[in-house]
Amino acid sequence: MTAAAEGLRRTLPGLLALHARERPQQVALREKRLGLWQEVTWRQYRDQVHAVACQLRALGVGPGDHVAILSDNRTEWLYADLAAQALGARAVGIYQTNPPADVAYILQDSGSVVLVCEDQEQVDKAVAIAADTPTVRHVVVLEPRGTAHLGDPRLVTWADFVAAGERLAAADAGFDEALAELDPAQPTMVVYTSGTTGPPKGALLSSRNVLEVSRAFNEEMGFTPDDTVLSYLPLCHVAEKIFTLFLPLTVGAVVHFGESLDTVQADLREVSPTIFLGVPRIWEKMNASVTVKMQDSSWLKRTLFGYFTRRGAIRAARPRPTVGDRVARVLGDALVYRPLQERLGLRRCRWAVTGAAPIGADLLRWYRSVGIEVLEGYGQTESGGVTHANRPGRVRIGTVGTPLPLVEHRIADDGEILVRGPNVFCGYLNQPEATAATIDGDGWLHTGDLGEIDGDGYLTITGRKKDILITAGGKNLSPEKIENALKTSPYIKEAVSIGDRRKFVSALVVIELDNVGNWATRRGLPYTSFADLASKREVVELVGREIDQANELLAPVEQVKAFRLVPKELSQDDGELTATQKVRRREVMAAFEALIESMYGGGAR
Repeated sequence: MTAAAEGLRRTLPGLLALHARERPQQVALREKRLGLWQEVTWRQYRDQVHAVACQLRALGVGPGDHVAILSDNRTEWLYADLAAQALGARAVGIYQTNPPADVAYILQDSGSVVLVCEDQEQVDKAVAIAADTPTVRHVVVLEPRGTAHLGDPRLVTWADFVAAGERLAAADAGFDEALAELDPAQPTMVVYTSGTTGPPKGALLSSRNVLEVSRAFNEEMGFTPDDTVLSYLPLCHVAEKIFTLFLPLTVGAVVHFGESLDTVQADLREVSPTIFLGVPRIWEKMNASVTVKMQDSSWLKRTLFGYFTRRGAIRAARPRPTVGDRVARVLGDALVYRPLQERLGLRRCRWAVTGAAPIGADLLRWYRSVGIEVLEGYGQTESGGVTHANRPGRVRIGTVGTPLPLVEHRIADDGEILVRGPNVFCGYLNQPEATAATIDGDGWLHTGDLGEIDGDGYLTITGRKKDILITAGGKNLSPEKIENALKTSPYIKEAVSIGDRRKFVSALVVIELDNVGNWATRRGLPYTSFADLASKREVVELVGREIDQANELLAPVEQVKAFRLVPKELSQDDGELTATQKVRRREVMAAFEALIESMYGGGAR
């Protein structure tokens, strides 16, 4: 390999240039627009990034600057991200669900000079906060319909922006050579943390951080250019970046972008990806959907489904399948497993992965019982996205697997998980004190998570250091374990366990509107709103039965003795959820303090 090619291998935009040389006509991206899948080759991918980089440079963007992206996942997201990196600048993702104040915070904190907006909804936010974000000199609009009347001189359409860049790129013959000279140790992206306990912090990641992780992960999993991915989780999150940017650029896999967030399930069935990342909420929703639909199925379908899922669970639990297991697998595949996997869009999936939040062990066992092995992994933004993973054929449910070869791990005296390696991030933007508190003098990243490592190196997460519950009796409990047990029910969307300095554990529960509404309709139980449905005696009794079942999965001291149904869905706008839809425990507990106190005032369950 030449020195220039070796230089290109060290960064994400450099890898794109290599793929464009080696497989120029092969498909890199597919995007569904107006009902049709449109293909982008590696050469076209690289040329679009080149054009965007040229125009960004013409607008004065250079090393150390920040380019913010406020959009759903789409090809332009990747073009803007990699173009910024190609200039030595940094891409900054912003969740499209963020309200204007949160968008302003990230633009102010990063000092972004260019903002790429998807449509009128996002442009309206940019215009509303213009006075508070003076560093934003240009706003590039991907879908400009409805924005012409705004009169903001910073606005330019993506089509005009790229056209100008293409003219400049035609005279820029040294683009690949410049990519080969990029420093892989310099930060190339800012990924903001979810902010469950305070304002989000901007984690600085370099190409070296993410490519070290990606290559190690690939060596363990064996991804290939024949693999396909569906990109649908927000690209602001490091987990989606792994599967949409890092791994595809490492191995040459094909990334698919569906038509919208509303079509994800249909897109999943249509694409049938070989690699699929689902956060726990996705796996929970799929399971709940199947469970509810089976309740409405014929007696024969319910009987077949119940029998073969039980046989699947037995087979999965054996170290070696028996002849009877193999026969049942063949029959089950024809009658139950194949139709279900095809309905879920996972029939071709070789690697189904979960991460980003804790997931219930029973949920993983259910998927295994229907022939879908979901591999749980663990990592953080600050560790390049992934440090541990269960490997195919070496899964231990209840653990997040063993560390990647490049990662050292240990448990501190207080139970905190520490990791070290070339994947550890460059620090927090504008926050040297927070950086020093997170990475110690010996290079160990303090994760804030509590865990245990067994004799074979498998890591079990036992809770968050800041969230641990200490009961009045002095017992330390993990709220995540309790909440995951409750969320195995298809009727429970969210749960917040309470018990710190309390005599017993209780929970605030948010019902799953679609499933509980379907349950109520089938029983002739009328309701007019979420609050009305949650107030029904019959619904309270339904959730009570579900909690009784969940308690069987918990130790006596962990079991939920009382609960209250929250009369509304939690929302980001009300400050109850982060942009990644994680529950802000403190805010929820403060908002529903009266409900909590009613459970400890002698009231009935």
